Amino acid sequence: MRALAASLVAVLTSVAAAQVAVFADTLYTGIGEPIRDGVVVIEGGKVTAVGPRQRVAVPAGMAVLNCRVATPGLIDAHSCVGLTGAYNQAHDQDQLDRSAAIQPELRALDAFNAREKLVSYLRSFGITTVHTGHAPGALISGQTMVVKTTGRSADQDVLVPCAMVACTLGEQAYASGEGAPQTRSKAVAMLRAELIKAREYATKRAQADADKRPAADLRLDVLAAVVRGERPLLVTVNREHDISAAMRVAREFGLELVLDGAAESYLLLDEIAAAKLPVLPHPPMARAGGAMKNATMELAKLLADKRIPFALQSGFESYVPKTRVVLFEAAIALQNGLTFAQALAAITTDAARLLGVDDRVGSLVVGRDGDVALFDGDPFEYTTHCTGVVIDGRPVSRDD
Repeated sequence: MRALAASLVAVLTSVAAAQVAVFADTLYTGIGEPIRDGVVVIEGGKVTAVGPRQRVAVPAGMAVLNCRVATPGLIDAHSCVGLTGAYNQAHDQDQLDRSAAIQPELRALDAFNAREKLVSYLRSFGITTVHTGHAPGALISGQTMVVKTTGRSADQDVLVPCAMVACTLGEQAYASGEGAPQTRSKAVAMLRAELIKAREYATKRAQADADKRPAADLRLDVLAAVVRGERPLLVTVNREHDISAAMRVAREFGLELVLDGAAESYLLLDEIAAAKLPVLPHPPMARAGGAMKNATMELAKLLADKRIPFALQSGFESYVPKTRVVLFEAAIALQNGLTFAQALAAITTDAARLLGVDDRVGSLVVGRDGDVALFDGDPFEYTTHCTGVVIDGRPVSRDD
């Protein structure tokens, strides 16, 4: 019955008119102060009006949803959901291919399962957009994508087909058996060698004489975009000396670098701030062991204090249910130093800006996508429930 109901919801949301008004006792738009007794009007999937209820005209006959608190649809700034599945079985674990150390040609878009139950699970907490893709564990494991959690299909829900290229440095990137890399210096050397090849390839492919251009190469095409600064290199890295190595490579090749995890980045805050690097700090509740043994729940606050751009993430989890909930992680970050506004921004406006999709999602202003999360109280309180989710103006879940 549950599967049938889920299928019915998917069908209904695909045909329902994308028009709805959301009334909230407190409305957080992501821009400015919260609005008391606010309303968001969504027509054609886009926000067409927002403000205090007494100042906003709601078209007659429009569907209405009511809640205590409404926020922009929440954003998970880094996940593997949709590639990793809930059952922890080989058939639904597509987040990491260990057949080679360097595989930038692997596209998250080709593996993302929009109907995976973890996608709807995250949506039930108000998460409407995820930056997801290949997991840490290989030197270059593949590409990431930005996608909505509507649950239709990868092609229908995708916002950015190739957002970043996922890389890992440190012991987590070591190959099994006798494969390479086996040490940090070998890993960085392999990465540098591949970037040099990509730079040379990009130069040759740009030649005016078509006869002199090399044949297209899937791997080098992706890395050429990285060395041209067109696509960020998302480096999962936790130890201080590994973070320094990542920054060293980025300087050498002029890369757009995003630090992921970054457990010991508090040792390099001035350097990271000077380099203007964005950071996706590890989930505050991530287990502090291995490369993350020196992790701190206060990392988000430390980044905020230095005005380093950051957004919160659920990351990759190897245990069932195979994902964290970024809303809960933001609540813990709030308890460890972030203000309410900073915590909410880290999973809405700041996340959208860092991912380059702030023209579509992350805030409730006229012209943006009609993505709204509805709650029956403070979103960061443990006892609060997400009572409804609207994506592109279509209610995809609701609890009256």
